Amino acid sequence: MRNDWHPKLGDKLVRGPRVKIHPLRRVLGIPGLFSTAYGDLGSSIYYALGLVALMAMGAAPVALGIAGIFFVFTALTYAEGTAMFPEAGGSASFARHGLSDLMGFISGWSLMFGYIVTISISAYTIPSYLGYFWEPLKMSPVIHTAAAMGIVALLMAINVIGVRESSQLNFGLAILDITTQLLIIIAAVVLLFNPVVFWHRITGYWPSTPDLIFGVAIAAIAFTGVETISQMSEEARRPTEKTPKAYAWVTIVVLVIYAGISVAAFSALTPSELGSTWITDPVAGIAQGISRAIFPHNLAQQAIVVYLLQGFRSVLPVLVALLAGTILFIATNAGILGISRLAFSLGRFQLIPAELGRVHHRFKTPYIAILVFGLISIVLQIPGFFGPDVFANLGGLYAFGSMLSFALAHLSILALRIKRPDLPRPFKLRLNVKISNRELPLTAILGLLGTGIIWIVVVIMQPYSRYVGFGWLLIGLGTFFLFRKVKSAPTDQSNMQRDETKGSNK
Repeated sequence: MRNDWHPKLGDKLVRGPRVKIHPLRRVLGIPGLFSTAYGDLGSSIYYALGLVALMAMGAAPVALGIAGIFFVFTALTYAEGTAMFPEAGGSASFARHGLSDLMGFISGWSLMFGYIVTISISAYTIPSYLGYFWEPLKMSPVIHTAAAMGIVALLMAINVIGVRESSQLNFGLAILDITTQLLIIIAAVVLLFNPVVFWHRITGYWPSTPDLIFGVAIAAIAFTGVETISQMSEEARRPTEKTPKAYAWVTIVVLVIYAGISVAAFSALTPSELGSTWITDPVAGIAQGISRAIFPHNLAQQAIVVYLLQGFRSVLPVLVALLAGTILFIATNAGILGISRLAFSLGRFQLIPAELGRVHHRFKTPYIAILVFGLISIVLQIPGFFGPDVFANLGGLYAFGSMLSFALAHLSILALRIKRPDLPRPFKLRLNVKISNRELPLTAILGLLGTGIIWIVVVIMQPYSRYVGFGWLLIGLGTFFLFRKVKSAPTDQSNMQRDETKGSNK
């Protein structure tokens, strides 16, 4: 036997005993799963709020609220699916088990597109917040875009070399981020909130019905990243128990923070300011509004309180700039890590060429997937050199890929309830509707309708997302069918499962 043999991503199903199928260490508990997911979900508020205000204007809080309802439905669907199949792949895994290999590929390919746009839009937002320290990073399109591309290139190099993120660091940053956002919310309510002004900023800037509908579609990007826990489930201890609890915690915290930040934003800024001057760094705009606030009269004589508030609001813009830059940097890195895990999962089940998940002989990282998809995310940033529409276009692309994969996740859970009702479900959704003696979860039905409609709205109302998104799907489908034809791989899911079983028992 050779002593220098190292497993390749494509070898996981056919070499060694069954334990070889799960090469990732199961080390993550609920805090690790929560912090990783919040790093992705929580980072979205740093750019999504401005995009929603651009589209929905005064109805931005309403749009975020409606999107939040569908986020709850989607989180519940992922909790049931991940508890059944604690493996990397997320919605692609659910669709492969519940629908077919083809639908599993479409879901995974759409999710991969979402990760690519995550990388692009998160990196593109960082220079806006760091512009507090050097204004050209925010004001100059050339410097801004070049800096964003440089961030992606740097993280690609780091991930190829193999420097790993620390779950302890992620947890600490998540707690710091949540604490800062809660302080922003409290400060905005104490110093700025006025019910009359708040109501006027909603009703006085109310959008047209088409803009409101499109605003809801864009608001959905604030809640993308829900699949992160599913992607990390292969590295979780007792995943059937811990992943549903992690989903519950992250759902509660995200909804509370997003609702509070919406109130803070409309207390500090008008919707037009939020959707223009502060579109790429809305939380920085809130911090600036708080720093310029006049103390309420009833606090004027309380010297200690005034002193503390003065110190807080003077340091707040600096803290937001540094923290937002850090969280978005981690979110960009999480997108690259997510692509490597997803490429591994899709290649493992012969949904994409295994070469995309090939491991570097020295660094032992999936360098081809990192380089190929990282470069695509850089290409998506190129329009930033020439015009201001790149940010809104990236938001639409994000919704295109994510909403399609979410809709397929809901459809897959419903299909599994019909086709495999006796499958063990460590976490089973309640509020079921009985149809033909099958229990179908109402939340999955409503989630399918909601995410499906949002996806259709994006396709109809944003031509850029329609052409680029469908172009991505066509390239993927061509690759899938060509790959299956060349490899003569089985297209029936049951055949694939028998092959996996045979390989794992060798």
